Amino acid sequence: MQPARVVDYLVYVAVRLLICVVQAIPLETGVRMARGLAWLMANVVRLRGEVVDENLRHAFASLSGEQRRRLTSRMWEHLFLLVMEVSHAPRKIHETNWRQYVRLKNIGPLVAELLSERPTMIVTAHFGNFEAGGYLLGILGFPTYAVARPLDNPFLNRFVNRFRGATGQYIVPKNGGYDQILAVLGRGGTLSLLADQYAGPKGCWVRFFDRPASAHKAIALLALEHQALVAVTYARRAEQPMRFEMCCAAMADPRDAEFSSAGVPALTQWYTRQLEDFIRCWPEQYWWVHRRWKDTRKKKKPSASQAA
Repeated sequence: MQPARVVDYLVYVAVRLLICVVQAIPLETGVRMARGLAWLMANVVRLRGEVVDENLRHAFASLSGEQRRRLTSRMWEHLFLLVMEVSHAPRKIHETNWRQYVRLKNIGPLVAELLSERPTMIVTAHFGNFEAGGYLLGILGFPTYAVARPLDNPFLNRFVNRFRGATGQYIVPKNGGYDQILAVLGRGGTLSLLADQYAGPKGCWVRFFDRPASAHKAIALLALEHQALVAVTYARRAEQPMRFEMCCAAMADPRDAEFSSAGVPALTQWYTRQLEDFIRCWPEQYWWVHRRWKDTRKKKKPSASQAA
């Protein structure tokens, strides 16, 4: 085995041991641990501390420095709780008891579309427990094809995908999975995508928290080409860990005039605004660690007339 693979395997073993510990402790203990680890990450380690603070400063300009620090700590607590929930979900949530853990909101119109023969694209963000969201959709009888970038560690990648596929969710690789995506939409299937990732200087530039952000064009292009309904959803933590609210926040039909005539920019801006709306409601459940607002576009040089 190559040295890099040995390191990958040791990391995998460490993660599996950590998950075994998380599964062995009561949820109440896990909550206290998550709170302590969050304080450590926010105030001592400060992993991506400057990125998080800059993002919050731009998204919520009215917050003081102390308020941003508290929100940063709550974000880290959320991320540790997410890991705990993903670890416990396969043992606790099943087809017979899911109502004890999940509250559905405005889900009827989406269910009607999922039962139809028309392709559907479920759009969400790194918000709430999106991993649990895909798992729960499978339990409800609606397996999806989730587009995701494989983890660099192949052992961890197989492990995570086993969780994702436990209730029938299929993983389509972000790179190299285009033909599979076309096949899913062509037969009226359901595609699930995370739509809040930076798409580079050639992406579709939209306003996100009133700042330019690059979004991937493929979501809107595929929806318009295949006339697929676009549903913006979230699965957020509700009153306590392992209690979720699954909601269809909004739906858009690309056949509507406002999208069919304006095309990719209009549809991309629409779903980005929907994501922003629920992130504003529960900002502690969003991954502010991403460099979402990078702008590496080359500045256009002024023309001769402008220079004059």
